Amino acid sequence: MFKKLLIATICVSTLLCGCIGEEEYENSYYGNFDALWKIIDEHYCFFDVAEREFGLDWNCVYDEYKTYADTCKNDAELFNTLGDMLGELRDGHVNLISMYGTSYYWDWKLNHPVNFSDSIQRNYLRNDFKLTNGIKYTTLTDSIGYIYCESFSGGFSINNLSLMLLNLKETKGIVLDIRNNGGGLITAAEKLASSFTDEKRHCGYMQHKTSPGHNDFSEPEKIYLEPSQGVIWLRPVVVLTNRGVYSAANHFVMLMKELPNVLILGDKTGGGSGMPLSNTLPNGWIVRLSACPTLDVQGSSTEFGIEPDQWVDITSEDWNNGRDTMIEAAKTIILEYYEKNSNKIADNSKYSLIFAPEKQKQSRVWRNW
Repeated sequence: MFKKLLIATICVSTLLCGCIGEEEYENSYYGNFDALWKIIDEHYCFFDVAEREFGLDWNCVYDEYKTYADTCKNDAELFNTLGDMLGELRDGHVNLISMYGTSYYWDWKLNHPVNFSDSIQRNYLRNDFKLTNGIKYTTLTDSIGYIYCESFSGGFSINNLSLMLLNLKETKGIVLDIRNNGGGLITAAEKLASSFTDEKRHCGYMQHKTSPGHNDFSEPEKIYLEPSQGVIWLRPVVVLTNRGVYSAANHFVMLMKELPNVLILGDKTGGGSGMPLSNTLPNGWIVRLSACPTLDVQGSSTEFGIEPDQWVDITSEDWNNGRDTMIEAAKTIILEYYEKNSNKIADNSKYSLIFAPEKQKQSRVWRNW
């Protein structure tokens, strides 16, 4: 269902691509400014969320930046002005692309704690980790699996993931680290998430714009996560997040939050939950924007990030001592849970790796399991 919904969304975006409406704009500083503002005004999908989050008023943005556009002396100045205007949306998925470069909004992660160090991570991965299609994994002390997925850009196969989980079959649980994962393919995020559920689960909603009004959307359509056709892991999983988790990785966290054997630990994600649409200005510059919103199961936007189930930052003391506070907290949670419920850990002939949760409404507070 989710794949069909994704295809339908892409088709809608393709139909919209390259069209700025019936109005024609001249290829001038003013014409390109008005065209860009109008494209965003009619197709951008997070005006309501941005207004609630930080008080965005897109009409006021027009008035302010029209003044700046009037003073531009060359194309480079216009590019910078238009890029700054798009930055008012505070959306890392909104970009302007030209010969002068690509405009980006980075404050969704740069104004927050890093909460990740690859140097400290090497103390845990050591030099004997395994690698499968960009995913690094190993077994930590106390028989706990550690997986680091730094991107969903390349994708991976069911066989890749099954082999990885089989290689971790003797562990008590998995620390699944996606910190600094800036996204990539939603299909890859879905494929990894499907390795941690044995039943179809409702994990969110998707909408698309139906007309130019800021709040003109289709009825929310459900997003489902289907079980993998390969090995499925139902023992405890702790997913580590920080503000560098964005786009498809943010979507991955939304999916994983609905699984009863999963705990999200760390910092709030960076967000980025809009499916992109591209359009062209009269001068040929390309604008990329968020056009189709994704919502969690409560119907709330995840555009500005998803909060963890348990907040943990890397402390200064641990950082200086080469110790990852988040990994250590995740290990403690898994060990405590394993010791209390070791009698429930068992292999299953169908899936090979199974922790069978109780058939009742599960709380994401582990002590209630």
